[in-house]
Order: sequence, then C-alpha cells, then structure tokens
Amino acid sequence: MYDALLAETATITGHGGDRIEAYTARPMTPGPIGGVVVIHHMPGYDAPTKEITRRFAAEGYAAVCPNLYSREAPGAVPDDAAAAARAQGGVPDERLIGDVAGAAAYLRGLPSANGRVGVIGYCSGGRQAFLSACSLDLQAAVDCYGAFVGGRPPENFPIQVEPIAHLSKNLHCPLLGLFGAEDQYPSPAETAELEAELKSHGKEYEFHTYEGAGHSFFSVDRPSYRPQAAADGWGRILDFFGRHLAS
Repeated sequence: MYDALLAETATITGHGGDRIEAYTARPMTPGPIGGVVVIHHMPGYDAPTKEITRRFAAEGYAAVCPNLYSREAPGAVPDDAAAAARAQGGVPDERLIGDVAGAAAYLRGLPSANGRVGVIGYCSGGRQAFLSACSLDLQAAVDCYGAFVGGRPPENFPIQVEPIAHLSKNLHCPLLGLFGAEDQYPSPAETAELEAELKSHGKEYEFHTYEGAGHSFFSVDRPSYRPQAAADGWGRILDFFGRHLAS
C-alpha cells in the first residue's frame, strides 16, 4: 500500500478573513477522504499537537491544526504564544468558530476531499470542539476532557470563558467524549451534567470515562500520560471517525 504523507505549514483563511498559520498533513492518495480539524490545547500549537495531526494523516484523513494564537504571537514558541493568549483572556469564542470554519473550508477544498469534516480538541480545545460542533456544519466531533463546557472557571483563572452546555440543543453532529475519572476540569459531575443536557435534546453521543486517569491523559510528554487510557481512546476516536467521516 502506498503510504506517503505530506505534512507542512500552510496559511489558511480564518475568522474575519484573517490569514493565519496552520499545520497540515494528508496522505498522498487521490481520495476521496474525510478531513479532521485538530484544535490544540492551551499549551499551544506545539510539536505533540503536530504529531497528532500527522497521526490522522497516517490513518487516512486530511488534517489541519490552525494556530489559534497566530494573531497574539506570530512566530513565537508555543509556551510564549500561549502566555500571550492567556494574558488576553484566551481565544474569543466567536473568533474560534471563524478559525475552525476556515480550517473546515480548507479541508473541503482539497482535491482529495469527500466533503465530510470532523473536529477534535484537547483540554481547552475540547470545549472548542464542542462549541464548533454546535455552531458549524460538521459531521463528527470529539471532546477530549474539554474544560468548562459546563461549570465556570475558578476565580483568577487565566482564561475568560462561560459554560456552553446549554448549546447542546444546537449540536449538529454525533459527539464522542473522552474523560478522566480523576479530572477536576471537567469533573465527573460536570460530565454527567453535559450528558443529561445532551439526552434531554435527543442528541447522538458516546461518553467514556477512564478510571485512574486525570486531565491530559493523551499527552505522551507529560506525567499525566496514561498509556492504557490513551490507547483505548485512540481506538475509539478512529472507530468514531471511521463511521462518520468515510465516503
């Protein structure tokens, strides 16, 4: 099987027509293939997130990760860019939706595209993936331990966000949620509240909570990494996207 990949930095059109940086990866096959928008975590547009983007390409998807901090800190290293974004209260929801819409349009414009696009996000990106799925025409969404979908941040938290569980009524696509039983943001109670909201609106979703795992259990470069939970989570993600993004 031909398994060459193309991975590179690109410029895409984001919210308000802004030109923003993005990392793209796709298999060098004619298609048609589905697309995945990868939303990075609060530490930013970093090497581990780019590795995740390449993983989706290796699995047969065109993937793109927009640099959500392109405007605050163009060209900065991830830690500095994240600090600059936090200093301004984080990424505004309206701008995030515009940037994800631009990333989805980029994927649908590829010659190999089948027109079906999913979104996945980690940490703050999990919340943003849920927000995107409630706001845009997407075919699948994955929330990996997204904080503050329900519940407000504690006082003096570096980002300014409001809970968005009430947007469940607008969810446009199936949702997969992957959480840690030892996480605080979101806590199991907050996850249960979101599940109740989704049920009340008859939405299609799958939630899985891993015992012995806390926040960021997918992060291979952190002490929070939990190999068994991450391996099972990857299996569920690929099965989920396989069912909803295939031609």
